[in-house]
Amino acid sequence: MTAHPAGPDTGLLSPVRAGTPVERAVGDEAWIQAMLDAEAALARAQAGLGTLPARAAAAITRAARAERLDLRRLAVEARESANPVVGLVRAFTAAVAEEDPKAAEYVHRGSTSQDIFDTGAMLVCDRALRLVHADLLRTATALDRLAARHRDTLMAGRTLTLHAVPTTFGLKAAGWGLLVREAAGRVDRLLDGRLPVSLGGAAGTLAGYLEYSAVDGAPAADPAAYATALSKAFAAETGLATAPLPWHALRSPVADAASALAFVTGALGKIAVDVQSMGRTEVGEVAEPPVAGRGASSAMPHKRNPVLATLIRSAALQVPALAGALTQCLVAEDERSGGVWHAEWLLLRECLRLAGGASHTAVELCEGLVVHEERMRANAAATGALMSSERIVAVLAPRLGRATVKRLLSESAGTAARTGRPLADILAEHPRIGPSLDPGELAELLDPATYTGAAASLVDHALERHRTS
Repeated sequence: MTAHPAGPDTGLLSPVRAGTPVERAVGDEAWIQAMLDAEAALARAQAGLGTLPARAAAAITRAARAERLDLRRLAVEARESANPVVGLVRAFTAAVAEEDPKAAEYVHRGSTSQDIFDTGAMLVCDRALRLVHADLLRTATALDRLAARHRDTLMAGRTLTLHAVPTTFGLKAAGWGLLVREAAGRVDRLLDGRLPVSLGGAAGTLAGYLEYSAVDGAPAADPAAYATALSKAFAAETGLATAPLPWHALRSPVADAASALAFVTGALGKIAVDVQSMGRTEVGEVAEPPVAGRGASSAMPHKRNPVLATLIRSAALQVPALAGALTQCLVAEDERSGGVWHAEWLLLRECLRLAGGASHTAVELCEGLVVHEERMRANAAATGALMSSERIVAVLAPRLGRATVKRLLSESAGTAARTGRPLADILAEHPRIGPSLDPGELAELLDPATYTGAAASLVDHALERHRTS
């Protein structure tokens, strides 16, 4: 076989994120750029506190461009240090020297690999999660429209895969929307102060930063005050939050992100699996937006597969497993881990990729979802009055006793299912049930359209809540 050189990850095995905005936001170049942004922000923060020349910080900022570096070379060099920051700092220092030889001395001043990588990781999370958040809000808006439009659209409610009692498609769409808004809320909370800079130095004491501050500027009268000031300045330069303590071995920021991403894909996965189930040939209640050529089968010309829902569901099945592995990385030994920290990187990126791809795909699915109301009514009619048997039990229980009525209705429903006769006729002829209900009352009680409970008002409440929140 001919050997081929390694190339970029094209997304061939992960079509849910291929070609979506999040792919660029979390790719290798974006990750390198985020780490360079962290280096530049740190230099500006130190310069702002008077412990690094402003001219050096400006040169470092100008040189902080990922396109100036050989990403593949950095990746291979990372094998010699077990992380990409060591090679990055070396290459970046050379790039800064081209801008200003004196400024090169101040690159990575007092810092350590994990400060730069973790801050870069939080910047990548921030940038990717903003894409996810925008897509979730757009999806939620589309679902609100569906809920309002189909507030009273009758369909069969299904429990354990079978017809249960009547519901409305509006209520189902409102439920989807609630999940998506809850997912957006979790992402919003991450973006609002739970993605922190990493500033700890070699073992979480900031000793290197303090020592260089004494060398480069006036010795800090209060080391704790300088450490706090540097953390706040670094956070301000990056747009991230400060952390209560250095978090080299306290991995809650990554675990928090993992948890939110798992919820995002789970919420979208619920929509996807419902769309798949409701779109089955024999059900036919919804369909994905029609796009020429999409969903074609390689073998069966008549098929149009539910591509969007399939992509979303694939992400929903992967991210919780990856997020579980990220949560496991909370179990990190000592002040910095040998292997646990390193295990997070690819897992976190894949969670961001998959959640970002799923949320982007969900926008198209929900904005273009085709709803077949007539099919919903026809499917509800397949069990028709049987779906209202619960209602008959409630009405007749005071007259005949709940246990008795339930037994009689069960027997009558069985007869209807076995013979194909309408349940209304069987109940009207029943010697104990028939005399208890006049024909008009019986017809009303057995009409599925009049037994959707509080579905309409629940939809109204959900939509009003969204409008005022």
